[in-house]
Amino acid sequence: MEETVFREIAELARKGSGQHIPPTKSYLVDARLSAILRREGLSSVEDLVAILNARPDSKLSTEIAAALTSKRTRFFSERGTLERVVKLVLPELAKRARDGRIRIWCAGGSTGQEALSLAILIQEMGKNAFEDVQIEIVTTDICERTSASARSGIFGHFEIQKGLSARRMLAHFTRLDTSEWQVSHALASQIGVRTQNLMQSAEGLGMFDVILCRNVITDMTKDARIKALLNVGRQLSERGLLFLGETESAAGLIAGLEPSRAIRGGYSRNVDAGDLTVAA
Repeated sequence: MEETVFREIAELARKGSGQHIPPTKSYLVDARLSAILRREGLSSVEDLVAILNARPDSKLSTEIAAALTSKRTRFFSERGTLERVVKLVLPELAKRARDGRIRIWCAGGSTGQEALSLAILIQEMGKNAFEDVQIEIVTTDICERTSASARSGIFGHFEIQKGLSARRMLAHFTRLDTSEWQVSHALASQIGVRTQNLMQSAEGLGMFDVILCRNVITDMTKDARIKALLNVGRQLSERGLLFLGETESAAGLIAGLEPSRAIRGGYSRNVDAGDLTVAA
């Protein structure tokens, strides 16, 4: 790939999704844009950039930026965080749920494995654990194609095996004639799927008691990490908790988000949602 073409694509990714793609990872561009190239009947990224330069298309540019984001995911990734959410956080939230509802947001949830892992753990807590509350899980991704995959609830043979035990696979999924696996209606009905760019306000999604934004901001520029955390943090309820990836931190980025003293890995707001600001 020509250097000038890579720079244009990298800049498009930065503007569209906040992602930083270093030259050492230029090989990712071809792989992640392959589906768009096939659909458009193009043989190279150079051809795609030439079309964008000759005929600017904001919709296509947005789609390209979304396609360039990482889709790495697996069932029960960073299992300890998920178990703390379900076994420690949700029972406490249930005790003081004012409207009988708890809302969970999986921000940057890719093809839905994170949300499904939570739903499985909640179901395994037993019918009596949360009988007086309704738990709503919303998973979002910047990429409409990825969101459509999450909405279908269908996983390939290799996807289904990443992090999911045989017992859970057989309990919650049905094998199709295509050798793919379909999630059960009981789990799928607990999860809403939306498309959401974390570079934009998420006000339309409403407020959430638990937000998981794990391993999403790692590949972003510093400015983009700040913007994403502000947009996510402003949807966190008064007593809610935000969880980032195990190697990620909001320290030095956002004023008004502080580590939870009670729950390892969680962040809570110590100011009103609208008062979250960039750290000095």
